[in-house]
Amino acid sequence: MIEAYGWSESWRAAFAAEARPGHIPGRIIVQRREANLVATDLGILTARLSGRLRHAAREAGYPAAGDWLVLAAKAEEATATIHAVLPRRTAFVRRAADSVQTLQVIAANIDVVFVVTSLNADLNPRRLERFLAAAWQSGARPVVVLTKADLSQNPEAEAAEVAAMATGCPVLVVSAREGRGLDALRAHIRPGETCVLIGSSGVGKSTLVNALLGEERMATQEIRAADARGRHTTSSRHLILLPGGGLLLDTPGIREVGLIDAEAGLSAVFEDIEELATTCRFRDCSHTTEPGCAVRAALEAGTLDAERWAHFRKLEQELAESGQAKDRAAQEVQRRRQAGQQRSYRSAKKGLLDPSS
Repeated sequence: MIEAYGWSESWRAAFAAEARPGHIPGRIIVQRREANLVATDLGILTARLSGRLRHAAREAGYPAAGDWLVLAAKAEEATATIHAVLPRRTAFVRRAADSVQTLQVIAANIDVVFVVTSLNADLNPRRLERFLAAAWQSGARPVVVLTKADLSQNPEAEAAEVAAMATGCPVLVVSAREGRGLDALRAHIRPGETCVLIGSSGVGKSTLVNALLGEERMATQEIRAADARGRHTTSSRHLILLPGGGLLLDTPGIREVGLIDAEAGLSAVFEDIEELATTCRFRDCSHTTEPGCAVRAALEAGTLDAERWAHFRKLEQELAESGQAKDRAAQEVQRRRQAGQQRSYRSAKKGLLDPSS
């Protein structure tokens, strides 16, 4: 059974290095807060973290949809205990909603990231750049999917504009309502590979999943007419088997993608700007007042879009601030650890000196 979920010889070797006698492998197919559903050769089991792993997860992070696990199973109860998470090959991450520096894994062990946006009023190049940077950083192959082509008067022209911005990424024009572009989309989903759909609410991710499955499995909602935006229609993360043999991970809509440690992803999205900057007269050019600045020359000539440049600088600043926040967080953790050690030392010393103890 687990072969259908991407189990391979390389995963078997990774499992052998982590498992103990009696353990079995499994993969998270539905991620939930308290208990995950995992696919195993014993069937679909409800799996919870062991006490040790739950304690470690507070700092290291919790298992995510797509993770391969080491399990102790109780087949008669259809339950299992998660004892280890196999090392991830790739991971799509975002900034946790309640934290400046904490990474939250959205999808693990993915091969292709479908960056989905719609050809309606929601099409936003700056938001797409942010998603693409995070997608490249994940280690998977990004593919841009432009949905709702039936709502655009000239989808080919809009796709050409996106392709010029999303260098190195295939750009697909899709209309689930008309069945347009679905074959091209399926061609990117190879048997045994895992794909993930990312994008804002209302861009048609669940509708796309239903079209790929050929059935209405995912709930969908109409977008708001006022601003062409939608609401979240997926409440948990599901790893779904597709008829062609691939797998698709459907995730809740992501309103904001925080970039953490995403320098490589940013470089991939803005490769043109980084190459341009290398031709400045001065190696440490700040692109403000220095003579011979190639970036300012391109801005003045109109060959570099001012909004694109401003967004690049904004994301650069976001990454820098994220790194500073992580450093401050690490220092605070170390300070608290040292304070705790000092309190323990003082308590122990007091106990030794107190005759009544």
